[in-house]
Amino acid sequence: MNTGKLVFAQVMAHLPLTTFRCCVARYNGEHKVKHFSCLDQYLCMAFAQLTYRESLRDIEACLRSQTAKLYHMGFRSTVARNTLANANAVRDWRIYADLAQSLISIARKLYSDEPFGVDLANTVYALDATTIDLCLSVFPWAPFRSTKAAVKMHTLLDLRGSIPSFIHISDGKWHEVNIFDMLVPEAGAFYVMDRGYIDFEQLHRLHQAGSFFVIRAKANLRFQRRYSRESDRTGGIICDQIGTLTGFYSAQGYPTPLRRIRVKDAEGKTLVFLTNNTDLPARTIAELYRCRWQIELFFKWIKQHLRIKSFFGTSENAVKSQIWIAVSVYVLVAILKKRLTLSASLYEILQILSLTMFERIPLDQLLARIPPAPDLLENPNQLILFD
Repeated sequence: MNTGKLVFAQVMAHLPLTTFRCCVARYNGEHKVKHFSCLDQYLCMAFAQLTYRESLRDIEACLRSQTAKLYHMGFRSTVARNTLANANAVRDWRIYADLAQSLISIARKLYSDEPFGVDLANTVYALDATTIDLCLSVFPWAPFRSTKAAVKMHTLLDLRGSIPSFIHISDGKWHEVNIFDMLVPEAGAFYVMDRGYIDFEQLHRLHQAGSFFVIRAKANLRFQRRYSRESDRTGGIICDQIGTLTGFYSAQGYPTPLRRIRVKDAEGKTLVFLTNNTDLPARTIAELYRCRWQIELFFKWIKQHLRIKSFFGTSENAVKSQIWIAVSVYVLVAILKKRLTLSASLYEILQILSLTMFERIPLDQLLARIPPAPDLLENPNQLILFD
């Protein structure tokens, strides 16, 4: 008797299968594949992300213990760790990168009206990178230091909903500034960055494209003031100035006027921001930079709650496939949260899903916050263990 779909199947129902098949066909992902399809590979890796599996053997043992339910979860072949390891090493990681980008486009539409802390109609992005440390002897293709390896995850995060709109995975030596060559500036959007991204030639390219940027200035910045705007010192705005760069290379890279804002935060620390936007109040510019902390929280969250610090394979393709599948699972859960109008956080949703993958409870009932019945809270027959 059919008693409903499994929780795992309900989650994967939000996956755009037509788009997934197009991604597989684009990179010829199932060339000479007879049994273990790319969809089976994705379902295995997504299951590992949702249930916090530690190894390929762990994935195999858990799924084989539920052999009778695998067909209803979407699997069309048996799961073997050697087959999964080979698929991760051989099948093009760009399949899952394109799938993740498709899910990102869906999620951004759902979160387009989400507030992020600043009353602003423009799209606001935070640009940053995080380093994932690896062992040099196991991952020699990802050099970072003389004694260690690493990969960098360069991310452009849409602050509305904390959805990554662009991700690039490189080895540890690849400098963050090079990411500008891969970005297509969006006119009218704000790009908020830390001072590690100071490259005035690239910033001027953003300015010419009609984009705005907010970035912290370095201590050795050479800046000549032309005139000062009115500033609210009682609100922590020390100065708000318009001027030009006077350094030899910086003036060549950015020949047009810039706005410099000096702010003192609540802890007494002085911060200097550069921006090409002259319309917003200085306090709003400072608040935009404060919202940049969301990308740091995003990196911390995915490292804590997704499997991107320990990998199931050692090849470059396996590592990139796992990271992109982890990103797609994160975005898929965000889509599910919005479509089902859930009040629970992504953390709570993941924790509940990790324990209920093989249940048949409808997702909206499983993930809804239902308060306990009053008689359970105030039951006179309940023994008092601690007074």
